Amino acid sequence: MTQQPLFITPNDFDGSDVERINRALQAAAGTGQRVVIPRQNRAADGTRDLWRLDSAILVPGDTILELHNCHLKLTDRSRDNIIRSANCGRDITKIEPIRNVHIRGVGDVLLEGADRPRATGDAAKTLGERTFGTDTGASGESQTGDWRNIGILLAFVERFSISGLRLVDTHCWGISLERCAHGILRDIDFTSSGSKTIDGTERTILNQDGIDLRLGCHDIRIENITGYTGDDLIALTAIPNPRVPAGSLGSMMVSGGADRGDGRDDIRHVTIRDVRGYCRGGHHIIRLLNTPGVRMYDITIDGLIDTSPAPFRCRAAVKIGDDAYGDGAAPLGDTSRIIVSNVISRAEHTILIGGSLCDSIISNVIRYDGSGEAVTIASGQDSVRDLTLANIHLGDAP
Repeated sequence: MTQQPLFITPNDFDGSDVERINRALQAAAGTGQRVVIPRQNRAADGTRDLWRLDSAILVPGDTILELHNCHLKLTDRSRDNIIRSANCGRDITKIEPIRNVHIRGVGDVLLEGADRPRATGDAAKTLGERTFGTDTGASGESQTGDWRNIGILLAFVERFSISGLRLVDTHCWGISLERCAHGILRDIDFTSSGSKTIDGTERTILNQDGIDLRLGCHDIRIENITGYTGDDLIALTAIPNPRVPAGSLGSMMVSGGADRGDGRDDIRHVTIRDVRGYCRGGHHIIRLLNTPGVRMYDITIDGLIDTSPAPFRCRAAVKIGDDAYGDGAAPLGDTSRIIVSNVISRAEHTILIGGSLCDSIISNVIRYDGSGEAVTIASGQDSVRDLTLANIHLGDAP
């Protein structure tokens, strides 16, 4: 009896780089075999240490994708994700849930945006006006950003992991999860500054968040996150938008924006640990934001070190709530049981409460290299209930 190999490599297939990777994934799905992308790409045009992606790598359920000391880069032709779960995409109006998707970096693994991105920014940004894109003014092409600008995008995936990656110059958010559960993101480093030198000119690239958890995400761990981003390093955002169907362009949610009701789209049971980084664009390091209709609860943030140089002071190390999105700030009681502890920051506001918050604890906070409060309740005392503050310290710069 012939023993099946332990792994499949795209070097065993023909086609473009991304076609070979996707054929390997299709062959391995459900077999228990890993797909391994090695450093050396034995392409038809010769062996090289680079995998060029004209479109997204599509990962099906029951799949382990391992990246071994390799460099994956979007080409200037691509207007797509780097990696996406295979169950979602353009014109897929009903997304079937999948399970067991694991994306692992082994050694030094780099995922990089294009030299000349066709589009950047989120769905509220017009190309060429506020954010760069070579599709600016192109006939038949969307003139705003959308979910295709996200580096790694998973929707309706249960039992997942993403680990061991460096993401550089992403076109928008680095990693975004929609309605995903029971998973872990760890050992991930970001390098995005909100701009990029393109053909000798500095160009703006907006909305370069690191990790985003969207509607319906729960039972997730985020740990050992490093580096810097042009926008929030980590953001949990539950903002329903019933006008956006699944599979449509012009949206940042491939799975649709309508609240499914019965609490299924609440963000809950999330742990964020060991974050060492900052927002180079002056926004927030960690942001928690839900709007009326969806709740956010049982969130733990434990261990955040603001590594920003003095010229790149963030607006806040942790911001909770806001009244500038959706239908305004979430009502009192909808953002609850949040624990924030062990935070060291030079941000303008160490902890900034911009919406409602109750039944929560903020402790072991050190604010340095600045004046003012370490915990700022910008939304007013009436928006806060049963909030415990302990061991809040104002220190000097080292």
